[in-house]
Amino acid sequence: MSVKRVLFILGTRPEGIKLCPVIRHMRTPASSLEVRVCATAQHRNMLDQVLETFGVHPDYDLDLMEPGQTLSQVTARVLAALDPVLAAEAFDMVIVQGDTTTTMAGALAAFYRHIPVAHVEAGLRTGDLEQPFPEEMNRRVTSRLAALHFAPTERARQNLLAEGVAAARIHVTGNTGIDAVLYVAHALDDGTLRAPDWPWLDAGKRLIVVTAHRRESFGEGIQRICRALADLAGRGDVQLVYPVHRNPNVLDPVTETLAGIAGIHLMAPLEYVSFVDLMRRAYLLITDSGGIQEEAPSLGKPVLVMRRTTERPEAVEAGTVKLVGTDPRLIVEEATLLLENENEYVRRSRIHNPYGDGHASRRIARAITAFLKGDGAWNGSDCFRQDQPLERLDNDVRVQP
Repeated sequence: MSVKRVLFILGTRPEGIKLCPVIRHMRTPASSLEVRVCATAQHRNMLDQVLETFGVHPDYDLDLMEPGQTLSQVTARVLAALDPVLAAEAFDMVIVQGDTTTTMAGALAAFYRHIPVAHVEAGLRTGDLEQPFPEEMNRRVTSRLAALHFAPTERARQNLLAEGVAAARIHVTGNTGIDAVLYVAHALDDGTLRAPDWPWLDAGKRLIVVTAHRRESFGEGIQRICRALADLAGRGDVQLVYPVHRNPNVLDPVTETLAGIAGIHLMAPLEYVSFVDLMRRAYLLITDSGGIQEEAPSLGKPVLVMRRTTERPEAVEAGTVKLVGTDPRLIVEEATLLLENENEYVRRSRIHNPYGDGHASRRIARAITAFLKGDGAWNGSDCFRQDQPLERLDNDVRVQP
């Protein structure tokens, strides 16, 4: 039998974080697959930092990032640039992750070339095409095009079944982002990876880590978030650290409103290892990020999510994550509750694993190999269950020191 060739398509930092563990697992000597990686560079610097951390070097780099691109322009450029890549080699499968414009356009480009698509982190839904925008549409379109669906949770599997996806094509694997964050956290603990120096952190104050960058918050939403952060900093007993996205719709209002306020430290976006270390040190996180909603419960950190809806309800139901939208009053109230009520903090900061156990990459590699061999070698009982304990990763992911 000829060697099967697969192509990973990724373009943003979250895609890199969640696909690099799978790429490295599928590039081990034991793998029977020939692996190629294509970076669209929808996010340039932030993606490059993740690829360097995991020692992944793209075989194709489309370098498509340009300032001020519209969604239509990004979609058109990704589609046009991917077609010659897909024509260059006889790919047996294309693998995409999540819900970015690169994800949707990559799946569509593969579909046009009659190449099967595997979708990592499939089945997340809010039920509202405007929340988040355009991600909810991107993942729904990708689901219609995919041949294999790797659902991170049973709820995501049920979403896909409700949309008519065949059960045999869905595998509940856990989330590969947990593979990545657990490895990095353990490597920081044992010194395999070096923790950054944070000389400006105030050990006498509790650390609140903030991220906010979603498109649906541009404008008044970002202004409301900034007012809440300024109010929290006025307590005097906390230090807020905010790595600010470089998008001018975020950077400009955040800098104008929060720069120079005592207790708030604005900084450039962090590379992945540094951000995981900052999360480990945090007392709580305030964010609109989907990935942080997944990662923080595995690190035992409570999260306030500045969105009206979430496609990741498992941690909300477990109590670790709470939706607060962009209402300044609610953000401040919920943060104050965690800062002043020890029992509530302990209840919401327990370590648990609603999204993964650290072995999603292995499950995905096995399922793809079985699909391409056509021999039914996939063991369907090897699925992620939310009652499984978190495990240290010894073999599944190897990160470059």
